[in-house]
Amino acid sequence: MGSLRTQENEGVLVVSFTDTKILDEAKIQKIGSELIAAADAAAAAEKKMVLNFTGVDFMSSAMIGKLVLLNKKCKMDSVDLKLSDICGNVQEVFKIMKLNKVFDIYKTEDKALKAFSKKGWFG
Repeated sequence: MGSLRTQENEGVLVVSFTDTKILDEAKIQKIGSELIAAADAAAAAEKKMVLNFTGVDFMSSAMIGKLVLLNKKCKMDSVDLKLSDICGNVQEVFKIMKLNKVFDIYKTEDKALKAFSKKGWFG
């Protein structure tokens, strides 16, 4: 079984994690590879991707590095990446590392999906 689940929702590739704790180095390498493959799939399709963190309670700094690499890849391939459903613990790490300024983060997957259809300042 993979470390990620993917599905398409309204033309957006939605990627979610199967683990609650992302700490193991081998697992992080596997997730990193799967994230890059998902970004490639999004680049070949609608160029929209949501990374849903539902159920993820902890992740190591190595996993944060994989997310930064994913963000760079998405920017290079013009894929619009949004993150959703980040728990308090992980959100705090994002704030400390100022990643909340780097990533487009939404409270829920639904809000992230709706954000793709907004145009301009007033939606």
